[in-house]
Amino acid sequence: MSDTDEPGTVRDKPSLLERLAAMLTPEPENRDELIAFLRAAHARELFDADMLSIIEGTLQMSDMRARDIMVPRSRMNVLHIDDSMASIVDFAVKTAHSRFPVVSGDKDDVVGILLAKDLLRFFTGREFHLREMLRPAMFIPESKLINELLREFRQSRNHMAVVVDEYGGVAGLVTIEDVLEQIVGEIEDEYDDGEEGSSNIVAEHGGRFRVKAITPVSDFNQAFSTDFHEEEVDTIGGLVIRHFGHLPRRGEAVVIEGWCFRVVRADSRRVDMLVVERDMGEGQMAGA
Repeated sequence: MSDTDEPGTVRDKPSLLERLAAMLTPEPENRDELIAFLRAAHARELFDADMLSIIEGTLQMSDMRARDIMVPRSRMNVLHIDDSMASIVDFAVKTAHSRFPVVSGDKDDVVGILLAKDLLRFFTGREFHLREMLRPAMFIPESKLINELLREFRQSRNHMAVVVDEYGGVAGLVTIEDVLEQIVGEIEDEYDDGEEGSSNIVAEHGGRFRVKAITPVSDFNQAFSTDFHEEEVDTIGGLVIRHFGHLPRRGEAVVIEGWCFRVVRADSRRVDMLVVERDMGEGQMAGA
């Protein structure tokens, strides 16, 4: 039988030309080569920039851990188990979240998760007891890989996890939206402008700071008493990119004048978010 296909026939094996092409085309041997291969395919317009960003995000998040994307303890919005219903409802309306950790005492004692939709029971005039309405909280270590966390979210049907440090204290929380944003980029809704726009620089535990890439260099200098001068850039993201010499990927880190900058949110077109801390002399931050 000839390798030439007749119209309408199904070929059981690739043609000689296809087999030779497969032999001559080198296969990527590691993730960096795979990403370079994908970027080359994008340059040939085999798929668009959004698709490249999603593929890169999926690959790169395999090295990221819960501590890299969590909302730090200081920014957690929590309810207290002894709060009055009036204060609970008022807090839920003001923050506009769909889930709330409920604590007894301080933030280290999370007793459960309240879903905002469960407050409908109160508004319909039915009996409402906060303790009875709580869902079990999901606890994970800071070192949890987020690709594993996404799988656990899907299996358990949870959308929020409480992150604990090595001593058992609450370090922060992470949601399924936080994980998905590492793949598809920022997911904004009608409430994000007010919350995210409040500050470009947010302190986290352990002497770290989460800094938006759009932060003006002058604002960064004022906040950290630094003296960065770059005539050709206006933002701290631009400064970081200049020192990298390329558009960095998530997880990459660079030290600039004693400060370590690690990219925690980026895609194939831009850098969105950085984690900044004093360099400890090792040339890069732990986990970078």
